Amino acid sequence: MLMTGLALAALAGAAIPFGAWLGTRGFAPGPNTLALQHGIVAFGAGALLSAVALVLVPEGAERVHPVAVPLIFVAGGAAFAFVDRALARRGGHVAQFLAMMLDYLPEALALGAMLAGDRATAILLALLIAMQNLPEGFNAFREMRGANGWSDRRLLGLFSAMACLGPVMAFIGMAVIEADSPLLGGIMLFSAGGILYLLFEDVAPKVPLENVWAPPFGAIAGFALGLAGHLATGG
Repeated sequence: MLMTGLALAALAGAAIPFGAWLGTRGFAPGPNTLALQHGIVAFGAGALLSAVALVLVPEGAERVHPVAVPLIFVAGGAAFAFVDRALARRGGHVAQFLAMMLDYLPEALALGAMLAGDRATAILLALLIAMQNLPEGFNAFREMRGANGWSDRRLLGLFSAMACLGPVMAFIGMAVIEADSPLLGGIMLFSAGGILYLLFEDVAPKVPLENVWAPPFGAIAGFALGLAGHLATGG
């Protein structure tokens, strides 16, 4: 079971550097290319929103006392508002990256915790995480590219290193955290609050294009991906 959990988390995490690598590919300039890039950002935003609405909040709320649920959720949003403001003052451009990691790490933790009790759901969850991580890795790489003076190679190394945290979190989930643990629920809710803040503060405002309607449908497609996974797992 241990090797299965680590392999599933590694599979899900590998989509992050792969998406970042796709971000290094050149795109011919033009309105269609711009619409495609904005559509990928929107798709990633939709996938993140589905993770909040269908996985992190409902699963977290099941494990935490009802009174604590909104408090932890708001605390997550407030904490990442503080981090985002601090980074903005320093000229940082990491909102997509933070949102991606806030999605990936608690889901990898849940993946490990769920593996003992529901192997089939854990496998499906790993595949859904991978499908979310691909556009999110692409978006985060494009956002950070050239912003901090980092080369593409160095950024790809960072994304690859971050992907390795998934198996670590899955191992912790298997070894330390019970599937119905309030700690796991709290982590999920805190992360969900942070993701929602970053979505509306930094990610969604980058989607609109005048007289171009494809990007909003990218958000719908991203959310539909999460919805399909939620229904497939019996949600």
